[in-house]
Amino acid sequence: MIYSIKGQLIHTETNLAVVECAGVGFALRTTATSLDGLKTGTEVTFLTHMNVREDAIELFGFITSHELDCFKMLLSISGVGPKAALAILSEMSPQSFALSIVADDVKALTRVQGIGTKTAQMIILKLKDKLSKESGVPAGVSTARTQTAGSSTEAISALLVLGFTASESAQALSGLDENMETSEKIKQALKKLSRK
Repeated sequence: MIYSIKGQLIHTETNLAVVECAGVGFALRTTATSLDGLKTGTEVTFLTHMNVREDAIELFGFITSHELDCFKMLLSISGVGPKAALAILSEMSPQSFALSIVADDVKALTRVQGIGTKTAQMIILKLKDKLSKESGVPAGVSTARTQTAGSSTEAISALLVLGFTASESAQALSGLDENMETSEKIKQALKKLSRK
């Protein structure tokens, strides 16, 4: 498994970067966000994900771990392939993507070319479930149970699942009302993180 590639950026085109490393040019499918600001001839490091299919082996590269984490989460959903995942992450940052999941914002996802209402609803449903399972909050939990002192811990866990560090998560949640629902805390923290 290739974890990352570091080398000279020798060519770019829409959703593609070619990085030369030890005399070999690696073609990486990537997002417009990762390509933004990169210049040909400079040294770059891409975190990678290899996708093996019956008819192709593709390497996907991302400048940040947040993008890579979101990409992997999207691929975990049946019916969402690499092309759709790249399209979503080319249109929105990992923070705004996470915010749209937490806020049930179907419209934000359907603005992405190739993502219809049904697909957007499925993405939100599956990832909300995944976030609740991995953060220890059962899906459909009552608001009375989430309005506890432990909701900050649950919110931090959810932000960790989205790829943020513990310190970034704690800093984003600092100053928020302790009695706020977990989902509202996550929304507010993501808004803070997206401004950075």
